[in-house]
Amino acid sequence: MARAVFKKSFFQPRYWSLWLAIGVLWLLIQLPFKWLKKLGAAIGRFLYYFAKSRRKIALRNLELCFPELTEQECILIVKRNFAAMGIAFFEMAISWWWPKKKFAKLAKKVDGLEHLKKAHEAGQGVLLMSLHFTTLEIGAALLSTMYPMNGMYRQHKNAFFDYIQRAGRETYNLEGEAIERDDIKTMLKVMRSGGTIWYAPDQDYGAKQSIFVPLFGISAATVTATSKFARLGKAKVIPFVQKPLEDGSGYHLVIYPPLDDFPSESEEKDCLRINQWVEQCVKEQLDQYLWAHRRFKTRPAGETSLYKK
Repeated sequence: MARAVFKKSFFQPRYWSLWLAIGVLWLLIQLPFKWLKKLGAAIGRFLYYFAKSRRKIALRNLELCFPELTEQECILIVKRNFAAMGIAFFEMAISWWWPKKKFAKLAKKVDGLEHLKKAHEAGQGVLLMSLHFTTLEIGAALLSTMYPMNGMYRQHKNAFFDYIQRAGRETYNLEGEAIERDDIKTMLKVMRSGGTIWYAPDQDYGAKQSIFVPLFGISAATVTATSKFARLGKAKVIPFVQKPLEDGSGYHLVIYPPLDDFPSESEEKDCLRINQWVEQCVKEQLDQYLWAHRRFKTRPAGETSLYKK
C-alpha cells in the first residue's frame, strides 16, 4: 500500500467546505498549546449537554465497570471525559500539521523506548499494542517522531478527508504509512520484514472475530486477532500508552517490555491477559478512556442488551 497521494480532483467545488474547515482549524492551532487545551476542553464541556446518546453510553459503561462509584462521581468523570474529547480534536490537528521540531517537544517524558529500539536493531517485527484513550492520536504521532512505525486507520468515505487523515498520520514518519485496517496482508508483511504496526484491540468488533472473556467483571467480546497477528507476523507484542501531564505542558509516553509467552497456546488466556492490562491502564486514566463506545454491545447468546434504548 502506497503513502497518501494528493489529487487535483480535491480542488473541485464539492470539497470547498472541507477546505474552509481545514483552513480555520490550521489557523486555530497556531495558538499556544495551553490555549488550545482550554479551548478544546470548553468545546467538550459544551458538547456534554447536547450529545445525549453518547453521554448515556459513557455513564452506563462506568456504572457497569465501577459499580462502587456513585452517580455523581460517574457524572464528574464523564464531564472530564467530554472535555478530554474536545481537547483531542486539537491534539489531532497539531499531530498532523505542527512543525516536527515544535511538536516533538510535547513528549516531555519517555520510558521504555529501548524495548522498541532493541527489536528494531534485531530486525524483529513489533505489534505495538495500544488503547483507545482520547490521546491516542497525539501519542502515536509523538512516538513516530522518534521511532519508525506504521499505523492502522479506517478509510473515510470522503476522498479528500481520507487523504488528509492518512497524510497527517504519515507527517513525521517518513519510513511508515497509514494502513487500512482491513489490509491484513500488508500488516503481516510489514511485521515479517521487521516493521512495527500500531494496533488497539480494546473495542467491540462483534462476535465473529471475538471470544467472551471478563473485562471489569463483565463478559466482553474480545478480539483474538492480537494473538493471530503476533503469530502470523512473527512479531513481539509491546504495550504502549500515553499520559497527559497534570500541568498541561505535554505527555508522558510509556513503552512496556514485550509480553512473555505471547501468543500462548490458548486464545482465551491471551485475551484475558490483554483485558487485564486494559483494566490496569484504564484505572490509571479514568477520564481519558473512550467511554462513549458501546464496549459491551455484543452479548453471549441469550443475554439481553446492557444498554437501555
